Amino acid sequence: MNQEFWKNKNIFITGINGFVGGNLAERALLNGANVFGLQRNTDQRSFLFSSGLEKNILLVNGDIRDKDLLKGFFEEHNIDICFHLAAQVEVGVAAKYPLLTWETNVRGTYVLLEAIREASNNFMAVITASSDKAYGEYPIEDLPYKEDYPLKPRYPYDTSKACADLIAQSYSTELYKLPIAITRFANIYGPGQLNFSALIPDAIRCALGFNNFEARGDGRSIRDFLFVKDVTKLYMAIAEALSIDNSKIRGQVFNAGTGEEKTVSEILEKIYLKLNKKNKFNKILQQFKNNKNPTSEIRSQLMNYDKVENFFGWKPETNFDQGLEQTINWYKKYLNKNK
Repeated sequence: MNQEFWKNKNIFITGINGFVGGNLAERALLNGANVFGLQRNTDQRSFLFSSGLEKNILLVNGDIRDKDLLKGFFEEHNIDICFHLAAQVEVGVAAKYPLLTWETNVRGTYVLLEAIREASNNFMAVITASSDKAYGEYPIEDLPYKEDYPLKPRYPYDTSKACADLIAQSYSTELYKLPIAITRFANIYGPGQLNFSALIPDAIRCALGFNNFEARGDGRSIRDFLFVKDVTKLYMAIAEALSIDNSKIRGQVFNAGTGEEKTVSEILEKIYLKLNKKNKFNKILQQFKNNKNPTSEIRSQLMNYDKVENFFGWKPETNFDQGLEQTINWYKKYLNKNK
């Protein structure tokens, strides 16, 4: 990544008040970019505000489905690069309220891309965040996912991400030629994640005594976890390459993960042992044995990252133990401050 490239670039981040958006804003600022962002609310507990980053960012309050607002903002501030991260990210919420998820994840994506298409300023790069869940369920022997695998979603959240993914691809074709790249990343974790329906934040919070853990399966589901600092570095590498060589990167899909499979039970055990809570973990094991409830989550997910390594020389730098240490330390401070 070339820091000179980013100096004074005008960067717009949807979902900037979210976990990944806040971390991406931090990296962009450190590299000299001018950062702008769309936020639906001004949650002072978020990573963006709790880290004081908002003081150096121009924020617009609004809805991702407001095309006129977006188009006007892009033209007024001559935005160069857009990272589209805004989404309804909770699998459980999607199962209970699918319309909310379609509206945010699907409609929000095509409204944003149409605003970009209609804007008079010329975008250098648009990075649209899809998800490993867009692939749907594949047998364990076919994993890790590769970019040329067909998308086969079943559940509401997974389907919403697959729809947004395909919409973004259509805007990158010869018909519109928008400079778009699509990312399908593994589960992202790290400092600042306040979605406590996600496994790692929930486990840390419960291990620290702020809540009681409730098992949602049998603990044998396989997951791949990617540290947020590695993610933001890759986002910027893709955007930079797309800006410099549109013909090579436009319309490409990029997977990223670690390729290292971990069961939910193994992840929980590691967290609880790091916090010296073995007795609590033993109770969770019993929950797993007793849990017979069906789940709307994919059983096994694992990501291949060969393509991003070939294109950008990227590979995950933070191993799981290092990432967990940093994440646990952040939550200790955050939860004690925000009880």
